[in-house]
Amino acid sequence: MFERFTDRARTLVRQARDEARVEARVEARVEGRVEGRRPVGTEHLLLALLADGDSLAVRVLRDVGVTGDDLRERIRRHTETSSTGLAEADAAALHEIGIDLAAIVARIEESFGPDALREAVPPPRRRWGRHQWTGGVFSPRAKKVLELSLREAMGLRHRHIGTEHILLGLLREGGGLGALVLAEAGVDLDDTRRRVQAALRTAA
Repeated sequence: MFERFTDRARTLVRQARDEARVEARVEARVEGRVEGRRPVGTEHLLLALLADGDSLAVRVLRDVGVTGDDLRERIRRHTETSSTGLAEADAAALHEIGIDLAAIVARIEESFGPDALREAVPPPRRRWGRHQWTGGVFSPRAKKVLELSLREAMGLRHRHIGTEHILLGLLREGGGLGALVLAEAGVDLDDTRRRVQAALRTAA
C-alpha cells in the first residue's frame, strides 16, 4: 500500500511516527521512567497532517475553523497522564460523576505503598541479529485509517494516496482520538468529508 503514497503522504507517516516518539519521550520524563514506545495513533496522524500547511487537506480543515494549536491542546488533555495514571480528561469525567480519584489513589498507596499505580518498566527488548523486533508501529485504529485511505482513493479512482485521502480515512474511521478532537472542536465529520471530496473533484 505504501508504494501508492505520494511524497507528502509518506512524509505525513514519518511525521506521525515522530509525534508518537516525542509523546513517549515527554511522558517518560514526566513520570520518571525509562522511555518506552508508543504506537502511532489517529491523533498522531492528525497532528502530522496539520504540519503540512499547504496541503489540500489542511486548507479544507482551515475552512471549517480548525487550528493546529487548538487540536494539539485537545489531544494533550486526552493523553496527558496525571499522578493517578489516567489522562486528564478521564480524571475530569470521573470527577463529574462524583468519583474522587485522588482519594482512591491515596487509599491504594496507603495499602500497597507509594507509586503502586506507576507503570512497570518493561524489560529490555531482545535483539535478533542486526534488527530489533519492535512489534506493531501503528495502533489498530491508525491502521484502519490507512486502510480506509486506500479505499477512499480507489473510490475516487485515484492511483495515488495523498494526505487528503488520509484525512478522508480518518474522518470515515470516526472513532479514534483524531476524529474525537475534531468533533470536540465543532467539526461536522460528514460535512468535512464532503468538502474534501468536492475539493478533490475541483482539483482534478
